Amino acid sequence: MNLQLLKARQTKYVGYSTLYIVVVVAIVSTANVLANRYDKTYDLTSNKRYSLSEQTSKIVKGLKEDAKITYFDQGTRFERAKDQLDLYANLSRKVHVDFVDVDRKPQLARAAGIKSYGTTLVQIGNKREEARSTSEEDITGAFIRALKNNPRTVCFVSGSGEHQIDDTDRSGYSRLRDLLAKEEYNSRSISLLQKPEVAADCMVLVLAGPTRDYEQAAVDAVKKYVEGGGRVLFLLDPPLKMGRPEIADNEALARLLQSWGVTLEKDLILDLNPIGQLAGLGPQVALVNHYNRHTIVDDLKGSATGFPLVRSMDVKSTDKTTVDKLFDSSESSLATNKLNSPEVNPNDPKNKKGPLTIAVAGSYRTGKENSEGRFVVMGSSAWAANSFISFNGNRDLAMNTVNWLASDEDLISIRPKDRDDRRITMTRGQLNWVGITSLGLLPLGIVIAGVSVWWRRR
Repeated sequence: MNLQLLKARQTKYVGYSTLYIVVVVAIVSTANVLANRYDKTYDLTSNKRYSLSEQTSKIVKGLKEDAKITYFDQGTRFERAKDQLDLYANLSRKVHVDFVDVDRKPQLARAAGIKSYGTTLVQIGNKREEARSTSEEDITGAFIRALKNNPRTVCFVSGSGEHQIDDTDRSGYSRLRDLLAKEEYNSRSISLLQKPEVAADCMVLVLAGPTRDYEQAAVDAVKKYVEGGGRVLFLLDPPLKMGRPEIADNEALARLLQSWGVTLEKDLILDLNPIGQLAGLGPQVALVNHYNRHTIVDDLKGSATGFPLVRSMDVKSTDKTTVDKLFDSSESSLATNKLNSPEVNPNDPKNKKGPLTIAVAGSYRTGKENSEGRFVVMGSSAWAANSFISFNGNRDLAMNTVNWLASDEDLISIRPKDRDDRRITMTRGQLNWVGITSLGLLPLGIVIAGVSVWWRRR
């Protein structure tokens, strides 16, 4: 009887074990089938360093024709590029990735004009562009070049104290120039003093914080450019009469903008928002985290932007222009017209209370078919300078503004963030303490715990 019961139990256990094995095999097989059919990955890093940016996603998913990415290298090196290139293929069925072993198929490399290992070609239609590496910015840059057929030049006016694109100091615009280059915009400086005429190849004109008055001829050149369908970014600081250099009123330029519906105020905004103070910003920096509805700023919701030494403005549309507010200062801000002294009384009854408009975008109806002038006016220029453009959303705001002015709305998005620097910096004493702890105290603690357990069980 006991033997029969034992055999019955063994049969029962064998049945359970067999069922368990079948279930496990079924789960693993199903998981493999789903993994092959649905390639999904999840990037849990803080700045999504292993994911493609919103900008790349927008460009690739918006493709209207097939795109082919071909990577030329030695076969043993394909794996180092495969993960990155597959991210593009996973975004759209229109993207096809191919790998060519240069050593085994030299005729294909020669036909494509490949001269070095590790070269990536992006082909869309009949347009083919080479990526300098397999990084996202280089491959996406090749996509942009293949999609944009016309030359794209951003011209920065110089000669009246503006920020310079070749200046690498804190107040320079060299970082903005480099950001523009990543999206395949050429940047160059032009002067309206020697020849008061905007060059024909300027897709966007930038007036970046002039400190001296523009001559009337130069203002007339800007007027003619916009009213003929040109695009201009005005970055005009408050006319401060303290420090060096003082900032001119630029009355002729102000009158031009007023005729388009933008009235520049001669004031300075102070932001008393405690959040800005916690972020290490002084009251001279207006912190913005709410935006109006507009193509330039729609993707910035949830991101803060900062504007040092900013002025306010009033806006209204005219019979020729449509002007929209982009964003205002916070409710805790105020504006003072005391521009000749660093001492400001926040309780002065003459102060204007916020929120106050500090950026607008406008369009000018030229009367010609498929021709529209565009302009953006912001009451600060320092926010795009080398020292501040990396602040939170400032970089995306600068690039989105240029994209909109250049009618490159398909590029407007949030760009890939720089990699976080997670290195730990320690003094020699701290490094010695870590060594003592990890190599001495921790192993000694484990030995003591083991001896203690053995002693109690002995």
